[in-house]
Amino acid sequence: MARPDRRLYPWAVQGKIAPLTVTHAKGSHFWDSGGNRWLDMCAQLAYVNIGHAHPHVVEAIKRQAETMPVIAPDHTSPPASRLSEMLAEVTPGRLSQTFFTNGGAEANEHAIRMARTFTGRQKIVTRYQSYHGATLAAMAATGDNRRVFSEPHMPPGFVKTLDPYRYRCRFCARESKCNLNCADAVEETVLGEGPETVAAILLEPITGYSGIVVPPDGYLQRLRDLCDEHGILLIFDEVIDGFCRTGKWFASEHWGVEPDIMTVAKGITSGYVPLGAAIVSDRIGDFFEDHYLGSGLTYAAHPLACAAGVATLEVYLEEELADRAARLGKVLMARLEEMRDRHPSVGEVRGLGLLVAIELVKDKRTREPFTPQRSETRNAEMTEVVKAVWAKGARPAFRWNLVIIAPPLTISEEELDEGLDAIEAGLEVADRLVAVAV
Repeated sequence: MARPDRRLYPWAVQGKIAPLTVTHAKGSHFWDSGGNRWLDMCAQLAYVNIGHAHPHVVEAIKRQAETMPVIAPDHTSPPASRLSEMLAEVTPGRLSQTFFTNGGAEANEHAIRMARTFTGRQKIVTRYQSYHGATLAAMAATGDNRRVFSEPHMPPGFVKTLDPYRYRCRFCARESKCNLNCADAVEETVLGEGPETVAAILLEPITGYSGIVVPPDGYLQRLRDLCDEHGILLIFDEVIDGFCRTGKWFASEHWGVEPDIMTVAKGITSGYVPLGAAIVSDRIGDFFEDHYLGSGLTYAAHPLACAAGVATLEVYLEEELADRAARLGKVLMARLEEMRDRHPSVGEVRGLGLLVAIELVKDKRTREPFTPQRSETRNAEMTEVVKAVWAKGARPAFRWNLVIIAPPLTISEEELDEGLDAIEAGLEVADRLVAVAV
């Protein structure tokens, strides 16, 4: 099938794609131009947290468009001021001042810039299994295979370290429990680079589409202690994790660890209007009271986006979506664990709240991936799995050997069951392919 338009599409060989033309969406579903209804089991890119076309947010956007659709970023507006106050209320601890951006990549770009200015240092430590955005510094910070398309990287100063990926950990995958050598590896990286040269450690508390890796207890606290010891800033990228998706407002709250800077996007407006933010502690915000903040964007604090953000946060609060995600997450994980025990192709299920991954393997004993990791080429076997799921009308996300489940937080239990039934059809295909390979 040919492309339906003259667009160039992201992360794709253009001649090999056949995108759906989506005509409308509501709640947990969207419809294509052929009249097919799809159950959105990944909330697009894990951002339609409040479901499609929520009337409260749609109405807020309409009202703002009628009043003042745009104003320059050196002014403020009632929705921008209100959203900054709301973010100070819902973010952890000392995080209190917000720099608005157009999305998550720019939030990370500006967090990096602020960290370097604040500390007077240059190096940023990130992890190999990470994704922080497709702009220049954000891509240099990224660890997963998407970064190779922009190498060699400029600007310099980004250093990679290992991940707490317990299922495939070289330190403790075969041990009875985590030994936190993954945290030791981060410390060794910092010490090897020279702590006095490191401005920040930047990481997703729960790794996003590069694995949905949940850190072991104690890991984030070790990094917090390491940063405090050496005057390094801790930056949490909560672009995917944030805004109730994991069962708390922000994923770092599961471990009670506060960053110095938190970057957010996606769920801040449920994706209805592009918006991101770097939210800093008073200590960093106060620094810029008498130091130049060398950052700016034409559409920063865009009134339409901020109005959507205010309305979206109101939905999270009024509908208690953090608690809902926690409750549904337990239902989801219970069923996935039962599926794992029945399906030879399922090596592990992991996640928190409504951010979960199924990792497919060829052999549970050896843990050989069903399809190669760190590759954007989907093999024939995984293609058959995808087709089987799509044939049932559900759209989770697929990456490497992973099936990623991140539906709207408003999804009903009945819809969730429907989506899992569709995914199970894919697992049955994977089981047959694994049996043939053996």
